[in-house]
Amino acid sequence: MNEENAAENETSQPKPLSATARRCLGVLVEKAKTTPDGYPLSLAGLITGCNQKSNRSPQMQVDESDALLALDELRAAGAAREIQGSGRVTKYRHAAYEWLGVDSPGAAIVTELMLRGPQTAGELRTRASRMHKFPDLDSLKTELDSLTEKGLVESLTPPGRGQTFSHCLYTPQERLYLVDKINKQDASSATAAKSEPAETLAAKAANDDRIDKIQNRLDSVTAKLEALEKRLEFLES
Repeated sequence: MNEENAAENETSQPKPLSATARRCLGVLVEKAKTTPDGYPLSLAGLITGCNQKSNRSPQMQVDESDALLALDELRAAGAAREIQGSGRVTKYRHAAYEWLGVDSPGAAIVTELMLRGPQTAGELRTRASRMHKFPDLDSLKTELDSLTEKGLVESLTPPGRGQTFSHCLYTPQERLYLVDKINKQDASSATAAKSEPAETLAAKAANDDRIDKIQNRLDSVTAKLEALEKRLEFLES
């Protein structure tokens, strides 16, 4: 019976996605949470979200063809859906909760990992809180433990200060490359931290936070403009 349950859990776990598909899925979940007025997303809105400069690592240049292929991949996996928007504009929405088997806090963490790559628990708490509020680090770690048990998140470095977590949607080749990159970064960061003042590190973190807030405000304004355009189209029709 235990072997049957283990086999069932293994087959039910989400399969790896391509880098562009992960970016598209992350954007769909992010925009649904941060700018609901502009969600579901049009193809143009999705591409803009994929290519934005803040809250993204690595930077990408996704074009229409890339996005359509990624959406086909997501729909085939059961992670996204196509719907008919107002004015006959095709729009897209995620099905991440069902596909991943998570709730709001879990979706926020996995989404942040898809959008910005591997991060520490502290970084995740700060960045994922724009999508779901984590009152303290312990609440974030509890959710990380749950996601780890589900096979959705793993630790790439040993426990302790600077422990780095990643989602489990990478292909095997990507994961090997990622682990090697993280190990090299850890060695380089340890050397740099000895010479870089704590004030400088704090200033960098504060600047990142300001950029994130500005991007969220821009997203909100864009969503409101799109909603206004829809109302005008309806009144003129």
